[in-house]
Amino acid sequence: MTPLFTVHAGEYLVGSYIEEHFKRLNVWIPSKDTGIDLLVTDHENLCTASLQVKFGKDFLPIKGTHLQDPLRVWSWFTIDKDKLRESKADFWIFVLRGFKKHAPDFVVVPTDEYRKRLGEIHGMKKKKIQSYLCVTERNRCWEPRNLKRDDEIRIAAGTFKDPVRDFTSYLNQNGWGAMLKRLNAR
Repeated sequence: MTPLFTVHAGEYLVGSYIEEHFKRLNVWIPSKDTGIDLLVTDHENLCTASLQVKFGKDFLPIKGTHLQDPLRVWSWFTIDKDKLRESKADFWIFVLRGFKKHAPDFVVVPTDEYRKRLGEIHGMKKKKIQSYLCVTERNRCWEPRNLKRDDEIRIAAGTFKDPVRDFTSYLNQNGWGAMLKRLNAR
């Protein structure tokens, strides 16, 4: 059991959020790295949900002025294809910490769904997948990696449509709902 207290910022933010907003849930930190960053249980510790947490800083200021106002945050994640394929976590949680909003945005995606979507968007040939997630001021979440600038502008304007790249149903309260359902904690 080494080392002690090695939670990263994203894990801390997720654990704190769960403890603050879902008072009847318990958050646990595993004593060794098994690919599960946090374990969440119901108040009786009978139902569990395992979480893989990824933290992303905001790259929006680098993206340019055409996206500054309508977008809240734009984060970049490097996903190891093998780790995703072998992941035992029930949910992958992406913590998007932007400059525009005091609180982070959370994208809470069931692992099987995330695997499927990343495969459809990026294919699964490369060992590392470069994935972006962005959130608009209208509370829409998208995976815009490798889209053309015109599509980025449509995302910002709220007119882009692509159900595979649309992660809005996993954003913030929408996303936490699946975890709560798994824990029978609604």
